[in-house]
Amino acid sequence: MQTIATTSRTANLAAFTETIPGKLLIGLAATAVVAAAAHVAIPLPFTPVPLTLQPLAVLAVGLALGPVAGFLTMLAYLAEGAAGLPVFSPTGPGGVAQLFGPTGGFLLAYPLVAAIVGGGARLLGRSLHKFLAGFISGSLATIFLFLSGASWLMHFAHLTLHQTWIAAVAPFLPGEIVKVLVAAGTYSALYHPKRIV
Repeated sequence: MQTIATTSRTANLAAFTETIPGKLLIGLAATAVVAAAAHVAIPLPFTPVPLTLQPLAVLAVGLALGPVAGFLTMLAYLAEGAAGLPVFSPTGPGGVAQLFGPTGGFLLAYPLVAAIVGGGARLLGRSLHKFLAGFISGSLATIFLFLSGASWLMHFAHLTLHQTWIAAVAPFLPGEIVKVLVAAGTYSALYHPKRIV
């Protein structure tokens, strides 16, 4: 009897996630996850770019929600931050100033990062193992993230290419590899096409 009730609740929850209010609620929850990840921040003395869990959360949003919902969710996240909600890393000034500050290139890339990883994983997942699809698309999305963030910082702070490499790329590479692996592993283990928004 309990199995029937549990199955019924699961079916009701799955049906709710297909409704507009359900999708909005999932998107709002996803922005909260990214905001929480942004607050796990370690400032570095030689760069305005902190170490955070944000890239992992953005990859997870794209993989979980897909390219369109992931893109829109990250736009909503940026809108929340621009409106002054405390969703960005506490190492920056917050609000619109953070979007156009030294880390703005990373933040503004998030919608496209989510779209790249979500779309790439679904496209590659047709012919590759889910882990490999998640890893390749996560790597491509992360490369785009760093191209956007580093080029913005280079322009913003008038840095040389070498200075930009030290300030915005090199210290973060080992952590980003781990984040892509974690995101791909989680995607491979949990992805269920019928339950994705």
